[in-house]
Amino acid sequence: MTSGHETHGAAFGPRSLQTRALTREARQARRLLAAGQWRPAAADSEAAAAVLERLAAPLPARRAAAARTLATDRDRRLQRILRTTLHHLDAGAVSPPAAALLAAVARAFLPWHATPNPPGAAAAPRYGTLAGTADGPAGPPTEAGEALLPDLIALFAVLASTRPPGAVPIPLTPPVEPWEIRYAGRFRRYGRPTSGVWTAETVACPACGGKDGPWTVTCDWHLISLGCPCGVVTREHGLAVSEVWLLLPDV
Repeated sequence: MTSGHETHGAAFGPRSLQTRALTREARQARRLLAAGQWRPAAADSEAAAAVLERLAAPLPARRAAAARTLATDRDRRLQRILRTTLHHLDAGAVSPPAAALLAAVARAFLPWHATPNPPGAAAAPRYGTLAGTADGPAGPPTEAGEALLPDLIALFAVLASTRPPGAVPIPLTPPVEPWEIRYAGRFRRYGRPTSGVWTAETVACPACGGKDGPWTVTCDWHLISLGCPCGVVTREHGLAVSEVWLLLPDV
């Protein structure tokens, strides 16, 4: 992948989570906000407020709860962060820098895609599946996920903050360089026509019908294009951002 952003290693969180993109995008967002180079539009602030509500949500107050119940509560909070983030990322209403940040947050919380509550149908995406052992599937690194919360709360609080009364801020969106990466594998396009019902379809090249790539994936955080080895490039694939982004390596 090529990008104008920093590409240093993950200092934002433990190595057990995919936090390299989050480290880069969080630092970039803080720098742009502090310098006044990014004044979030209403859609950015609304999405940030929704994610912030999940980030700062307290755990349920339970009396004499079992350790397993408390563990489930902790994982459910992290899962809700991921699902809210994905909802606003795939809605396509936020600006490119906000989309890049939301995508990085989603990647970091990917281990909670199906934990503790997996999607309710066999066709639902299986992002973030953790390798199992002889004793059963591995659990997500809950403490590592919770360690991300304080810094994220502070960042999203700035993004979601309202302007002083009487001010009429003009949104300012900094340019975000497109990125490109090669991906060998299949992309699946998912639909959810009604609650608990999922559909899935493998994306194919409209010219040659190829499904396995290697694809040349290009994204400007508005649109994603897929380049097939046969030379045809398409944007008419119908994939949501997350259906592409969450399959790619953390770079």
